Amino acid sequence: MPCPGCEQARVLARLLADDAVDAALDAGLMAWTPCSDGCTDPAYAEAITHAQVRLRAAWAARERYRQRAARLARRAAEREARRIAAQPSGPAVPVRPALPASAAAILERARAKAAERTKP
Repeated sequence: MPCPGCEQARVLARLLADDAVDAALDAGLMAWTPCSDGCTDPAYAEAITHAQVRLRAAWAARERYRQRAARLARRAAEREARRIAAQPSGPAVPVRPALPASAAAILERARAKAAERTKP
């Protein structure tokens, strides 16, 4: 009579071969370990171990994706909060851009000449 671990390996391997991963998970796929006395069929053990490795990698990738999405959402919220805080709270007053120093000097000379011409 086969040991319970070997029987579970046979059931899990059959479920995995039928692509019934959810049923295999319900049947204890991730908790399964090979029998300590080595009586587990190597083909079953390999299929189960391979499925465990793939699932752990997929779950780790999904967790990294969720963490990245949360991090990006948090950064976007922080950026939006900074943008809102930087906006003036009162009525918008148009700000004239400052003239470069050379342009301001030319404008001042032109005003002075115009003022001299208009003197009586």
